[in-house]
Amino acid sequence: MTDETRLERRLDRLIERAANPRKAAVVIAAVTTTITVIAGWLMTVVDHKGFPTLGSGMWWAVQTVTTVGYGDHVPVTRLGQLMAAFVMLLGIGFVTVITASITGAFVARSRREQNLETGPDTADSIQEIMNRLERIEASLTSQSNGA
Repeated sequence: MTDETRLERRLDRLIERAANPRKAAVVIAAVTTTITVIAGWLMTVVDHKGFPTLGSGMWWAVQTVTTVGYGDHVPVTRLGQLMAAFVMLLGIGFVTVITASITGAFVARSRREQNLETGPDTADSIQEIMNRLERIEASLTSQSNGA
């Protein structure tokens, strides 16, 4: 599948940067912070009556992205409410997807590393051992019969 969208390519690059848990935490924190800051600023633009200061917009954005939702600041305009719905879905969906993708990459890498440590397929290894044992037994039997 070479028909990746630009968003998929960006997400792939973002996930590649998360090579270890510390870097993954930085990526997740950066994405969450970016979403929060942009949403807080946009809400002061979209619904200036309900969010007259950048601080009130940021406070609302933190509550919304983290899904706490105290309700002390709520959008009153239709555009503000639409944006709030978008930010809620983004906070729940996008951040969760990034976190799950990074976790999935860690799990896949761990499985690859475990396969490298354990070597070839276990069934093949067992069969090889059984074949060797049979040869050893045959050799011992022929030596005892010849002695």
